[in-house]
Amino acid sequence: MLTYCTNIHPADSWHQVARAVWPRVLQVKGRVKPIGPFPVGLRLSARAARGITPWAAAQFGEQCRLDGCFIPCLNGFPYGSFHGERVKESAYLPDWRSRKRVEYTADLIRLLRLWLPEKMTGSISTVPIGFRKEITRADLPAVRENLLRVLEMLEESAAAGKKIILALEPEPGCLLETAADLVCFLEELKLPEQLRPLLGICYDCCHAAVLFQDPRLDFSRLKEAGIPVAKIQLSSAVRITKNHLQAAGIFDEPRYLHQTTIKRGAGTFGYPDLGAALRSLPTLGEGGLKEEWRIHFHLPIFDDGNDSYGTTNAFIAEVLSCRPPQALLEIETYSYQVLPGHIRPASLIDSISREFSWLRPYL
Repeated sequence: MLTYCTNIHPADSWHQVARAVWPRVLQVKGRVKPIGPFPVGLRLSARAARGITPWAAAQFGEQCRLDGCFIPCLNGFPYGSFHGERVKESAYLPDWRSRKRVEYTADLIRLLRLWLPEKMTGSISTVPIGFRKEITRADLPAVRENLLRVLEMLEESAAAGKKIILALEPEPGCLLETAADLVCFLEELKLPEQLRPLLGICYDCCHAAVLFQDPRLDFSRLKEAGIPVAKIQLSSAVRITKNHLQAAGIFDEPRYLHQTTIKRGAGTFGYPDLGAALRSLPTLGEGGLKEEWRIHFHLPIFDDGNDSYGTTNAFIAEVLSCRPPQALLEIETYSYQVLPGHIRPASLIDSISREFSWLRPYL
């Protein structure tokens, strides 16, 4: 199943989702021309999820059906505004130490239970616990308690016939950066056995590529650990090689966090944001100019780069060749609005539909 995430469309309130985002979803559907109902990866802020009344939620579910769409998953990662002037580290807050994160996720569970088609497993993607520098071992009991509260809600939902997986989304700079980190974390967490199938991963191709991960090894580790791959998010990262580092500056913008990893020989080292990596250039020496840089900046997956920069869309092709068959595929290129002007497609709807077209040969 292939969808796209509506976090590419700015919307903070339920009114904005219903009046501004949904018409764009239908435009995308019209361009993609799916065979059968069109799956939509819906992003709702905490404000939108709390603000929708039971009547409005039921009406929206019926409108989805009439429009030939359905909701298999919700994006519950960013709690607040995701298209403000500066998002950066605030995208992870409140994190899993906070009851606010529990309440937000509970609202999403309530809605997805209503909208999820019968006999379909749904998912809610969420932050990978929190930003690494903010979390200490002393926080882990509260994290475990909060996760358990949500998983118990999901157990109740599954018993009522609506199975939903909470999908942690590893990201550079967070407590869980990789699939391997998630495996180790869940081993330490020691969840009750009956709840383990309800906690899975949202495998983000851009995040994994930035960290030079091996998707075959990642999926093998997850399978061995019994961790479900609920969703795979599809977008490319930026690749900068050799003497093109000056081009990296065009991706240094103030809204989102652009974690950067430099590969030198057999090792890698990372920076919390692209600006920090660029400021380090004088201290890197000749080696820093010759090795590969990967930058967390979600590029349209059809973008092959140019003479100045490359992309990691080959990593997406590798992921698709070894993906678990049950995983939902979701295009997620939320950074369209901050793409450098000379490489940003003129039409958002055209850009999304071209991403669907790029993927078809791999499906």
